[in-house]
Amino acid sequence: MVSAVGMAAVLGGCGTTGSSHVTLKLVAADYGDSPANSSKKYWSTLVSAYEKQHPDVKVEVSVYSWNDVDRKVKEMVDAGHAPDMAQIGAYADYAAAGKLYPVSDLLSIRAQADLLPQLSDAGDWNHTPYGMPFAASTRVLFYNKSLFAKAGITQPPTTWDELAADAEALKSQGVKYPYALPLGPEEAQAETMQWLLSGGSDFTDDMGTYTIDSSQNANTFTWLKDDLVDKGLTGPVAPGRLNRAAAFSAFTDGQVGMLNGHPTLMQQAEAKGVKFGMVPMPTRDGGNQPAMGVADWMMGFKQNGHADQIGSFLDFVYDEKNVLAFSHEYGLLPVTTSASEVMGESEAPRDKALHPFLDQLQTAEQYPVNKISWAEVSAAVKQDIGQAVSPDGNPSGVLTRLQSTATTADSRASAL
Repeated sequence: MVSAVGMAAVLGGCGTTGSSHVTLKLVAADYGDSPANSSKKYWSTLVSAYEKQHPDVKVEVSVYSWNDVDRKVKEMVDAGHAPDMAQIGAYADYAAAGKLYPVSDLLSIRAQADLLPQLSDAGDWNHTPYGMPFAASTRVLFYNKSLFAKAGITQPPTTWDELAADAEALKSQGVKYPYALPLGPEEAQAETMQWLLSGGSDFTDDMGTYTIDSSQNANTFTWLKDDLVDKGLTGPVAPGRLNRAAAFSAFTDGQVGMLNGHPTLMQQAEAKGVKFGMVPMPTRDGGNQPAMGVADWMMGFKQNGHADQIGSFLDFVYDEKNVLAFSHEYGLLPVTTSASEVMGESEAPRDKALHPFLDQLQTAEQYPVNKISWAEVSAAVKQDIGQAVSPDGNPSGVLTRLQSTATTADSRASAL
């Protein structure tokens, strides 16, 4: 996901107003790309509507950028001050530590049943649902049609070799980022997984065992380093320092020929008048590639109690109209069946543009979010994967270190 506002903002109630009142604290991620569309505004509107219907409950929402939100929640939990709810990137480590309510203790049966099964199933830890999907997306290759035409490229790439050749053609025309490769700490795990899938592998195998240092993955990152980065085809900013928000911004400014993106980028590019196309991510040999899906997670912490109030608020959050409002605001996919059906049947331009992403979501591969170790592994990938394509980087060495981190984290988790 994209976020550009790194500053927390507190919304909603001002605290309890009497002994019969309850104040809920929610920490949430920012999906906006500027202060004008920060998630602060979405939550402010939603909280105001909820509090009018429930005057005995106040909701305070703190919004942080994706660079900071997971760390902020961890710091709060470690300090013994867990929020009542968190909307972040991973849940399983908190579930394993016994800190979360099961979903069945919070959501009504109707709301539980409405969650998309292909997403909600990934919210199970130890056969019990703890994570509730909050936002979803799939990823495709975006390309700038105007820059392609200027470089004489008539068709988007379907193979890695074609992508590299197109990047060379774009570079020859002075394009700043022929292919933008954001391996910076904001969301490096997403770019990494897309390339691993396109190379025929993943973070894990079919049994859920980490395979980060597989020969296929090593070959993938060796190709990235040798055929894109070392040839100057990924732009002036080192991939390890390029965040997705910055890459998206450069695309909307007409400085990027190609990059991987999710639905939000459509809105941002259209607002800037960029003519773009979207195709599946190229693969090594041009064969079919599994789509990549990403879901972010809502969870309820047990520390402060308040299960009834948390459940009441989350039932409101997952109401069809509120799910659609969020999806429309940020160009993301609904996480409930009812909202997905409305969007899938809609002929409105903003909904029709999302139909290809909705279709992909049915079979998309997701992060191994139900592994306790995933939060630690994801953080390590964000921190270190950029080194694999640095000038003196060793792709196999970096992947081996990440595999060691993953294996150790998994062993530690299994001992819990």
